[in-house]
Amino acid sequence: MKILITDIHHGNGGGHVTYVASLLKGLKSAHDVTVAAPRTGRLYQAATLFPGVRVLPGHYTSRPLPLLAEVAKLRRFLDREAFDVVHVNGGADHRHIMLASLGLARRPAIVWTKHNTNPVSSPGHRLRARLGTDLSIAVCDHVAHILTESAYRRRPITVIRNGIDINHFSPVAAERRQALREQLFGAIDKDVLVLGSIGGTDHNKGWMDLVKAAARLSPPQRCRVRIIVAGDPPSKGVLDEVGRLDMHGQVHFPGLVADVRDILGACDVGFVLSYREAASYASCETMAMGLPALVSKVGGLPENVRDGLDGWVVPAGDVDAIHSWLSGLLADASVLAALGRSARQRAQQAFPTAKFIQDTVHAYTQAVGLVSRRVAPI
Repeated sequence: MKILITDIHHGNGGGHVTYVASLLKGLKSAHDVTVAAPRTGRLYQAATLFPGVRVLPGHYTSRPLPLLAEVAKLRRFLDREAFDVVHVNGGADHRHIMLASLGLARRPAIVWTKHNTNPVSSPGHRLRARLGTDLSIAVCDHVAHILTESAYRRRPITVIRNGIDINHFSPVAAERRQALREQLFGAIDKDVLVLGSIGGTDHNKGWMDLVKAAARLSPPQRCRVRIIVAGDPPSKGVLDEVGRLDMHGQVHFPGLVADVRDILGACDVGFVLSYREAASYASCETMAMGLPALVSKVGGLPENVRDGLDGWVVPAGDVDAIHSWLSGLLADASVLAALGRSARQRAQQAFPTAKFIQDTVHAYTQAVGLVSRRVAPI
């Protein structure tokens, strides 16, 4: 199958990059794959590391004159290359592919993955649903429900959960965990509870709620807590807030790390306390590392983590609930080992890469079949 995958992100790109990279790793040996993404994005750089994958600069501006030129160039490219499938992952690339495909004699099937929980009721979405989508992929049931309540319901919607490399993300031995802790914190007592997030430092990731909850602990309890938040370096305002809470000694910002396993490997618990979230690679990778996960009750997070089995689910933004949970865990951490084993098993069963690739290829095949039986819109 000849496949074009597009994405719009400049800079880090977050879970989109992880998603597309997982696709490339699984598709490249059996399919002809091209990626079109901005040169300034992490995806462009990551895609060049996959042998056999063609990587091209993708331009998806919204300014009228450049947009017309980009769409015309893209149309010629689609007509010449005759892709079976174009897999779009954002709004601007979806729009460009829709416009470039209109009226083509041999139109590719257009598959769109919705990665977030944002509304899809705008005129642009309604137009793309009608003229530029043959099949939608939802990354969790919560997102699928959003799509079924929108114009996208006129075409097939399939849930395909994120796939992660279970062998790459695996539990670390106790000696390795202690060594990673000491790399981050220096000398550290073994009874210190280390909680880590690899989801980023944005405010909407909710990590500050955990910092606020820890700040309410008594001084002896607070000394037994360390919080790691990996991602872009936080702003001065964020650092000032951590300082006002007198938590500088407990919160560590390692920045953007090359290998998140070095962060998760140092932890007892992983957390994703977002105010809005869909599938969350961070929660899946945390669980695969054999860590119980603390997540907020939003979007697809409760679909990943079963409360009391693989970790804990708390209301989003509820500092009181987080404080109560943290106090209880400091009083008795004996549950960590059993929940960690369950989290690992859950990741193995729910998020294997092989199933992710198999289900995505099936979606592509279904979309191609639908296009072959449908008159191209003009």
